[in-house]
Formats: sequence, C-alpha cells, structure tokens
Amino acid sequence: MDILVTGGAGFIGSHVLEKLQKVNEQSAEDIKVVVLDDLSNGSREHVPSGMELVVGDVRDQHVVEDVFSRHHFSAVIHLAAQTMVPVSVENPLLDCQVNLGGILHILEVCRKWQVPHVLFSSSAAVYGDNLHIPLKESEPLCPMSPYGITKMTTEQYMRVYHELYGLDATVFRFANVYGERQGEKGEGGVVSIFCKLLSQGKPITVYGDGNQTRDFVYAGDIASAIVQALPLTGCHTINVSTGTETSINDLIRSFERAIGHKAEVQYAPPRPGDIQRSVLSNKELIQTLHIKPEMTLEQGIARTYTWYKHPM
Repeated sequence: MDILVTGGAGFIGSHVLEKLQKVNEQSAEDIKVVVLDDLSNGSREHVPSGMELVVGDVRDQHVVEDVFSRHHFSAVIHLAAQTMVPVSVENPLLDCQVNLGGILHILEVCRKWQVPHVLFSSSAAVYGDNLHIPLKESEPLCPMSPYGITKMTTEQYMRVYHELYGLDATVFRFANVYGERQGEKGEGGVVSIFCKLLSQGKPITVYGDGNQTRDFVYAGDIASAIVQALPLTGCHTINVSTGTETSINDLIRSFERAIGHKAEVQYAPPRPGDIQRSVLSNKELIQTLHIKPEMTLEQGIARTYTWYKHPM
C-alpha cells in the first residue's frame, strides 16, 4: 500500500509518520509512505528513514503530477495548509491560495490517477462561536475567520468529489491540537507558544480574560485517528477531540504544575476571529473508528514542555 502524506514533515504530519512507521513495524502489512512538503513549517528530520521525501508545494501542479505519476497511491492524507487564524485574518488571499488551491490540486490529481481515498484535516474553526456544546458534526457551520471559511469550503469540495466522482472522503475536524514539534518554524498554537516562553523564563500573554475555553487534544491521538481511518469507505465527517472543555486559565495551571512554579501572566485585549468557547463531541469518533484520545492534558502538557526544554 502506497500512501501520500502532504505536509508530512510538519507538526501533525510528523506524528502521523511515527504512527505509520509503528504500524509497519508491528504488522505484516507493507506501507510505503511518500511525504510531500515544502519544508516551510516542516523539517527533513521529521521524516523517518525509509520514507520518501519530495520537497515541493502542493500548489505546484508539475510537482504534484510528478509524484502521482511515479506511485499508485491507495490514500492521500492531506495535512499541508496555512494553519494560523491570525494569519488568515491579516492575509485572507494567502490563506485561500494555500488552503483551497492546495486541496483542489490534490483532489484533481486523485481523480485523474484514480486514488480511492482522501483524508483531510479540517478544524473546529468551521463551527464558529456556537454554544450548543459539545458540538456534534451535525451542527450548522458558521466560521468566524478566513481560515475557518477555507476549511468549511474544502469540506464541501470533499463531499462533492465523493458524490460526483466516487472518491472516498474522510474529513477530520480537529479540536485544539498540541504536542511535540508544534510551531518549530512558526507561531504555533497556544500550548507551543506557552511552552516556548515558559522554557525561556518569559511571561505569557493571554488574549482576553482567560475564561475562553478549548478542547485540547494530543497530536499522537490525532495521528491514531487518521491511521485508523485509512480503510474507511464512503463519506465521513468526524470530530477528533477529548470532549473536555478547558479554559486558558486552567491550561496555565496545568503548565504551572508541569514547571513546578507560578507563571507570569499578562492579559491583553481579545484578538479578532477568536471564539469564546469550543469543545467537540467525540461520539462519532468512538462509534466509527472505535477509538478515543488516550493522553490526558496533564500528561500531554508535561511531555510537550519537556520536549521544548530538551528538543530531540
């Protein structure tokens, strides 16, 4: 089985590659993994030995065509994206070009080369500031940022490609993902930002009063869900989450337990596009894939902070 992972040298991608490598080591199934990544946010070091790395942009039609012409992929895991809400607010055109242009190149070449299954990394951002929590996949979508709009639009492209062309389509709506290697070359998420600052003995900044909530899910659990979904057929939309609502202030207290002392916290005005409360139901994840996240927040924060202190 040949699998393409776009953005595989990045944060979530690196965890997916680790999981695929373990599957290869622990089973008789021979999975050949090809990684397509422009290395703008990823690193060569994240690609295990034996996996092919193609350095290129998913928006480059010639690069994408060349990769597909040399392999017969059973599935494409599409993780390559512009991932930052503030960047999308500042530069909506860039966000659209990367997120929509990239997926359309992938979908079209999958249609041409008859790749049966595409798995896509969407986001809780598609729901917007919806208080019917925990949010189920059936909730109406109302994104509050250009980033959320491109994710929502891609979900619709996935559905349409399934209905028109028979492509098996799996959409994952990730909650707030954190873990080792997040934000190595960029701003990253709130957990990685806090890790960097606290490991350097610097104060952390909270935008808003800190009572805003998120559903923090460890990247290794995200990877497990993606790999578990490879055999799926049909069209699926699945939240990947813990189902637990955690405030930023509670997150800070978890960090304080990990570092063993109080953190210096500065509060600033809320940022445009940020939502107030977010927690996702994971019932569909459990029902469809028969798994749920295993890493507790306390364990995950401690592991992630340790990695930032002593990166490997």
